[in-house]
Amino acid sequence: MASPTIVSQLSQLQSPSATLAIKSAEYLRLLQQILNDTQGAELSSNLSFFVDSILGEGLGVVAARPLLGAYVESLKGIASSEVKIDSGRHALEALQSRVVSFEEQDAAIREILADAFQEEEDYVEAAKILQGLQLESSQRKVSDDIKVRTWIRICRLYLEEDDTTSAESYLNRAKNLLYKIDDVKLILMFQLSQARILDSRRKFLDASQAYHRFSLSLAVAEDERAFALSKAISCAVLAPAGPQRSRVLGKLFKDERAFQLDEFGILEKMFLDRLISPTEVTNFAKKLAPHQLARTADGSTVLAKAVIEHNLLGASRLYTNISVVELGTLLNLNAGKAEDYAARMLEQKRLAGRIDQIDGIIFFGGLDGAGEREADYSSGKGSLNVRRWDSNVQRLAEDVERVSTFLQSRVPVRAVT
Repeated sequence: MASPTIVSQLSQLQSPSATLAIKSAEYLRLLQQILNDTQGAELSSNLSFFVDSILGEGLGVVAARPLLGAYVESLKGIASSEVKIDSGRHALEALQSRVVSFEEQDAAIREILADAFQEEEDYVEAAKILQGLQLESSQRKVSDDIKVRTWIRICRLYLEEDDTTSAESYLNRAKNLLYKIDDVKLILMFQLSQARILDSRRKFLDASQAYHRFSLSLAVAEDERAFALSKAISCAVLAPAGPQRSRVLGKLFKDERAFQLDEFGILEKMFLDRLISPTEVTNFAKKLAPHQLARTADGSTVLAKAVIEHNLLGASRLYTNISVVELGTLLNLNAGKAEDYAARMLEQKRLAGRIDQIDGIIFFGGLDGAGEREADYSSGKGSLNVRRWDSNVQRLAEDVERVSTFLQSRVPVRAVT
């Protein structure tokens, strides 16, 4: 409840007998008194009465603007988020019918309120407050920088609550003006937000590439770059097995920073098409976000599905053919499920081979088990021995390149003069 003394003094200032200059000076003195002598709920009520008084009929728009500006500056300096929220909300309601005359002050109050809600971890309310900003106005000029910064901030606030639909709508607004922006940090914020949306929507392959691009920027702090690279590896692991993922895994595996991350172990096995054990899957799952552990339509998690498909590719490099029953044992699935996974990957051309359903045997025929080059069994094209030879040569070349990169990082080559 407001202080009776403050209410009485504010009522006296609404008297028409005093000049505007005297009223303005008294309002500023009274505002300072409110800030010095009251706190908590009483401070919030006193500030609300102050706003109502300066927006009343006793003062015109010209006199009220600087006083409202002084109120805004005072609101910024208040430590209590609760007081900021209570008083700021009241001020916005009072300005609602006259916002055209006080757009600058309305925008400043909304920024303060959004910060307060963010401190309280109420991200949706912070986003809603910022949505009320008048960014397309004839009364004040809003730069493209401010527009994009505001939209990206709203996007990031919604992402904190996993509301990717609302986040993406504001990111798309920012995208339309991004070509006009020179601020490198703002562009990086856009790229990171885009990566997070792709990640949340389970477009893991695109998300991995976006995170990796972000991690390569020298304008980002080293720990943030390492975190982004870690997210890039996680998303690549969760992506559907196939040639596209193999290329992304190759880029990440060759990144010299990847050796230092905890995720490098599973990245190495994924890239080299080695089988991954259930224990390794369990340890990796502990570091994933909740949406990355969500269950798909068939009841399995995204991670489990990715590992099964990967192990199936790994099996295609170990075996020329395998029975459906043995494949199921290898993948910890029943024979029917194992056959379904193989059939789907063969149909999508992410795995090369064929299934003999009569004898219950799967024949593998890709050059590299990643489905990048398909063998045509029906026409008898190609020689299996030649394909194996090519695959071994490719693997040897990759090993040599990896060892060469490692040696160069440890023993830099010096130019001889």
